[in-house]
Amino acid sequence: MNPVTPDGRYFVVKGRLWRCSNPGLDEQTRQRLVNELMDARRAVKAAKASGDPDEMKTARASVQTAKVALGERGPVWWDDAAPDLNRHMVKNTPYAQWYQGL
Repeated sequence: MNPVTPDGRYFVVKGRLWRCSNPGLDEQTRQRLVNELMDARRAVKAAKASGDPDEMKTARASVQTAKVALGERGPVWWDDAAPDLNRHMVKNTPYAQWYQGL
């Protein structure tokens, strides 16, 4: 399992922070959005196989829409004015000491 920052905002993969889904989503909404994301990812795979650039553009837009709705991209879901460190290397963030201590 990938470590999650103490504040629950990010998980770490290969030393990089990735924003977690909004914990304020109710379970039914979260599951619906996860299902949409998985469908969109399958559409990206199909578009790659077909080589159709329009199909790829549509599929990638669907992934983006689902990720924004989940809170993984777009506006942050927390309200304390902390910066968005999504995709930053953890060693270059305020989480560096926490991560080193794992």
